[in-house]
Amino acid sequence: MFEFISMKKLFLSLLLSASVLVKAQSPWDLQQCINYAIKHNLGLKQQALNNEVNKNNSNQVRSSVLPSLNAGATHQYNFGQTIDRFTNTFANTQVLSQNFYISSSVVLWSGLSQYNNIKANDYSYLSGVERLRQQENDLSLSVANAYIGIIFSEELLKISRNQYQVTKEQLDRTLKLVNAGALAKSVEYDIKAQLANEELNVTTADNNYRLSMLNLQQLMNFDSVTNFSVVRPDFTLSESQLVENNVTAIYETALKNQPGVKSSEYAVMSADKTRIASMGRYSPTLTFNASMGTGTSGLAKKQTGEYYTVPQTLVTSMGTFTYDTQVPVLVSMPFSEQFKNNANKSIGFSLNVPLFNGLQSNTAVKNSKINVLNSQYSAEMTKQTLYKNIVQAITNANAALNKYNASKLSAEAAAESFKYAQQKFDVGAISSFDFTSAKNRLFAAESNLLQAKYDYLFKLKVLDYYQGKPLGF
Repeated sequence: MFEFISMKKLFLSLLLSASVLVKAQSPWDLQQCINYAIKHNLGLKQQALNNEVNKNNSNQVRSSVLPSLNAGATHQYNFGQTIDRFTNTFANTQVLSQNFYISSSVVLWSGLSQYNNIKANDYSYLSGVERLRQQENDLSLSVANAYIGIIFSEELLKISRNQYQVTKEQLDRTLKLVNAGALAKSVEYDIKAQLANEELNVTTADNNYRLSMLNLQQLMNFDSVTNFSVVRPDFTLSESQLVENNVTAIYETALKNQPGVKSSEYAVMSADKTRIASMGRYSPTLTFNASMGTGTSGLAKKQTGEYYTVPQTLVTSMGTFTYDTQVPVLVSMPFSEQFKNNANKSIGFSLNVPLFNGLQSNTAVKNSKINVLNSQYSAEMTKQTLYKNIVQAITNANAALNKYNASKLSAEAAAESFKYAQQKFDVGAISSFDFTSAKNRLFAAESNLLQAKYDYLFKLKVLDYYQGKPLGF
């Protein structure tokens, strides 16, 4: 029974491991690649940590408007002659004194500098959040480009292999004709040379495919170069699909959804609040203070209500007189009684009026105004760059579409030309040179069509990126 249970556990463990392995080997789609890249990119992690620091700073500035509360205590021994602060008496022995206090203060008015500092830090944090989103979007676009590059390399590899297979079949037919005496031996050598060249093309295409896979994995910060493949998306491109040449509409949409623009706007708002907060340094500061304290001393004594008699002698001109003096009995005052009796409380207001502080406030205000202008220029530059990029993206997309349509016609013509060239070569109507030339033209046309197709596809994804659309297929 025990062995059966153990075998069952082993079987379940192997089944689970196999399921995990199958899952790990399943192809990745574009969205999965983007999500993984965003989650594991170290630069994004650093920016996220910076945002956490900005958030903590914002919370700290927000908390600075609350009253402060501090407490403390001292336990002190005095040696030699000293004045006890609680009994106001001289002592020349070891004296133990203790002090306890609690204090609080709150700024009632400081020219609204605290409020504006809170808003400045809030806007700074929001700017960092949008900056992180912009970095995520930029990384997503790079991943999409690398993903499309893999699909392009894979299809180019298939074309190279198909060309190699066609030439290999052609070589088999040529060998039969050469052996039968229908073709010269030189034709065989020409086809073999072409086959070797196309084998090199296959090797080159395979290397490019592997490099494109590695490029995507590095962008994703993928921890393994094995067991990784991508899903080939199902999409079609229409020849009549023209890019709408409405720069203004795309630009207006991008202004609303591009995190980089929002980040620059928040930066302007933060700089402006910092400027207003710096002007509060000209204002008087009113602070409310309150404190409470107490203490104890080893010299503190109290009467017990009892007396003892001390004989006294007084010498005068009339003679010597002796009398008794009643001296009260003193004992050390208990800690609790001293703690209660020595309690002191205080409340008050303090007003600080800045008259001259070495032009520090004036310099801070001037620099804050410069920072506002600088952030405004940066925001304007961000918008100008965005507009230029959109215009360039639309131009590139239209040019890519025109190239795709032209490449498609060229590929169709090259395919028909090769079809007839192959038929003529099989019956010996054209030379091997003409046949190879037609075949090379077909390969070049198909390669150009493939490149134009995926180049146009990526240009469309760039436009989707500026419009805030998903980058998936």
